[in-house]
This record gives sequence, C-alpha cells and structure tokens, in this order.
Amino acid sequence: MQSRLKKLACSSVLVLGLVGLAPLAHAQNQAPAAPAAPAKPGPRLDQVFEEATKINKFAQASQQRIDQVAAQADKLLREYNGVLKEIESLKAYNAQQERVIRDQKAKMAEIQKSIDGVVKVRRGITPLMLEMIQGLEKFVSLDIPFKIEKRKARLERLKEYMDASDISPPEKFRLVLEAYQTEVEYGRTIEAYEGSVKVDGKDREVAFLRIGRVVLAYQTLDGEYQGFWNRRTKKWEALPASYSTAVRDALRFAQKQAAPQLYLLPVPGPEQVQ
Repeated sequence: MQSRLKKLACSSVLVLGLVGLAPLAHAQNQAPAAPAAPAKPGPRLDQVFEEATKINKFAQASQQRIDQVAAQADKLLREYNGVLKEIESLKAYNAQQERVIRDQKAKMAEIQKSIDGVVKVRRGITPLMLEMIQGLEKFVSLDIPFKIEKRKARLERLKEYMDASDISPPEKFRLVLEAYQTEVEYGRTIEAYEGSVKVDGKDREVAFLRIGRVVLAYQTLDGEYQGFWNRRTKKWEALPASYSTAVRDALRFAQKQAAPQLYLLPVPGPEQVQ
C-alpha cells in the first residue's frame, strides 16, 4: 500500500512539471510569426521549479503521513490479532472452569447429603448414649460393691459430659465406650486395694481382694479378721480363721509379691435365672 502511494505522488509531480514546461516547448518549436501585439509575459522557469519544489515537499509530507497511518494501522492490526488470541484463550479457560465448577457443585451436594446423614445419626446417637449410661449405672448398682465410689463418680462425670457443649458427640461416645471397657476389664483381672468396711459394727481398715467378679473378700490389716461379699444375701459376711492364710496369700499374689498357687476361697455357686 505504501509503495503504491509513493508511485502516485511521483507521477503527480512529473505531470505537474510537464504541464509547467509545455508552454516553453511549444514556444520554442513554433516558427517565427509576423509581429503581433505584445503578449502578456508567461511564467518564468525559476517559478516553475519553485512550484515543483513545493509540490515535491507537499508530496513528501503526505507520504510521511501515509507512512505513519500505515504504521499505526499495522500496530492496531497486531493488537487486534493479540486480543483475538487472548479471547480464544479466555474462552478455553472459562470452559474448563465451568467443568470444574460443575464438579465442585456435585461434590458439595454429596457432602451436604453426608452432613444431613450425620445430623440424623447424631440425633439418634445421643439418646442411645444416655440409655447406655443408664444401663451401666444399673449394672454397677447390682454388681459386687468393689470400688463403688470410684465407679459411681465415673458415671456422674459421664452424665456431665453429655450436657457439655465443648465436647463433640464422637468424643462423648468414646468416653461412654471407655467406661464400658473399664467395667469389662474388671471381670477378668485380679486386684488388691485398701478401703474400709464395718466389722462387728465398727469401721475397720482392710485390704480388699477382687478376683474378677467371682470373689470379693477382705482381710483386716492386722490379719485378725476376714470376710467376703455374699452375692445371694448382698451382705458382707465373716469368714472363719481357716481362710486367713488363703486370703493373705491371694492378696500377696494380687499385689505381685508372690507366685500364683491354689487358693481355697469362698465362691458362690451358680444360680438359676428365672
């Protein structure tokens, strides 16, 4: 485009030059004629060149403006092409993001469904935990009375945990299961601990012997008295002096001070369940 404009400008200058010189050539080629009336003087040669120079300068200025316009047009075209590429890139990115958003919405729906299920489970598990605590409380009250104060205190703490707002339902359920596990362990362990019991109407310090939930016996610290918990009568009953050695040796074994051996201890017989 620029080369065509340059050719047109040069052709214009040439034509104008020829037009200015045409009268001179015509005057030189004509034969002398008869004297006539004096004619008006024609343009001088220096004037013609001056006009041609002005025309050339004008053409050059025009060409510069054309070049500037063409350069600006090329710049705008490049920018336009760049914008088109960016638009295509954004379209591809937006399409990919729309797929991501659809996937996220689907996952959010699944999560919300799971949350709704958890809420339903939480509503159902709270009454279950309260029922489990009540059952454990009833079991402790019917069980042989070893460490009774400690076991009741654990149940009271569980009840307080149920009303605590800073403890999550899973943690509450874990604490309830932990209490059940502790009670289960009592049934398969041997233990010796100190406490007090009424002997002959007096409170005496004794050493208790617990063998699972089968035997709960005691012996005073001086070894003078011993007794056991009768599951049928639900009372402490005294044992004759013949049990003194067996209870003492069993206590030493429970305290890990002696090797195991055969102990003669009062064990209640089986009961028929109605």
